Amino acid sequence: MSARRAVRDAKGDSVATIVARSRVDNAKIALGERGPVWWDDGKPDFNRHLVENTPYADWFASL
Repeated sequence: MSARRAVRDAKGDSVATIVARSRVDNAKIALGERGPVWWDDGKPDFNRHLVENTPYADWFASL
């Protein structure tokens, strides 16, 4: 969160903004939010699909 606060605090200073955004990017990569997939289980990825177009449609409809 300190990196995100640094982005907020750097408004108006383009160099500080670039440095702060780089820190945020590095933190997200370290947390696994960005970068190469590390959880590959061999199953299809249904991210960015409507639930009704996935194998989970019946389950979702039952909620």
